Amino acid sequence: MTTPRALVEAGLAPPAALAGLEAVAQRYAIGLTPALRRLIDPTDPGDPIARQFVPDPRELRRDPAELDDPIGDDARSPIEGLVHRYPDRVLIKLVAVCAVYCRFCFRRERIGPGAGRLSAAAFAAALDYVRARPQIWEVILTGGDPLTLSPRRVAQATAAIAAIGHVRTIRWHTRLPVAAPERITPALARALAASDRTVVVAIHANHPRELTAEARAACRRLTARGLLLVSQTVLLKGVNDDVEVLDALMRAFVEARIKPYYLHHGDLAPGAAHWRTSIAEGQALMRGLRARLSGLALPTYVLDIPGGHGKVPIEDRSLRPDGQGGYWVADPAGVERPYRDRLA
Repeated sequence: MTTPRALVEAGLAPPAALAGLEAVAQRYAIGLTPALRRLIDPTDPGDPIARQFVPDPRELRRDPAELDDPIGDDARSPIEGLVHRYPDRVLIKLVAVCAVYCRFCFRRERIGPGAGRLSAAAFAAALDYVRARPQIWEVILTGGDPLTLSPRRVAQATAAIAAIGHVRTIRWHTRLPVAAPERITPALARALAASDRTVVVAIHANHPRELTAEARAACRRLTARGLLLVSQTVLLKGVNDDVEVLDALMRAFVEARIKPYYLHHGDLAPGAAHWRTSIAEGQALMRGLRARLSGLALPTYVLDIPGGHGKVPIEDRSLRPDGQGGYWVADPAGVERPYRDRLA
């Protein structure tokens, strides 16, 4: 489903909402796969799956602090399609399309149907950049969702990166095992594998209902090829800002052979204030999880500091109140940066 009308006809939004949803669609892409559509309860106005994918007119309300590039990719992008934020790793944006479009996405201004993929020339330049810098140990493939590429193109990218001697880890970020598990075929799993490199697949899921039997089977097809699976979750108001829900999600990850990795504090993406929790709420949730879960099932709660300054754990040693309702946040280099909660 890629249009507001399709969502209304499917009973996922009332007819009276069509005009408002059309206004959102003029600015931001819409996409909902059959696998996720089946998880939505249309009788529940607060359904946590629908909340992630069905447009909301509040997306057009922009807080003055919200940014088109909330984590500062542009500030750390020395060449097209590549972000070099940390000394030992780079990120390459292979595609600018996804199987589904999360309403809270921090790259929502730059992705969508027709946005295409990184050109062959730009990808070759990114590889040259990596070859010239022996300190780069890990290459991260993202987008959009890079696993929307064909197995042939995925295999080509894997082989090209694995041929760089000092790169030892290749990481793919994706929603596909949850959004379209049937597309995680044995051929795609083979395309991801590299015999003498560690290949990691970071799987984005925000609610335990997303880890269906089909999604878990897709994950098994990946682990059968020796791939390491880790999780990415965004803390979202009305979706998973509840210790019981997060507990169930983290246990579901482990049961699917996915190591809980990051719980992201909501970024300052345009029109996303109604999904963001406060830092204090997130810290309280993490205290609740620590009282319930083993270390194996605990994610790290992190904030991506606006402006490209990097990702940091949201712990007492990383933050201190500024006395005016905000915080000073120490970046990975120990430099303090200002941050203020921006809530709906």
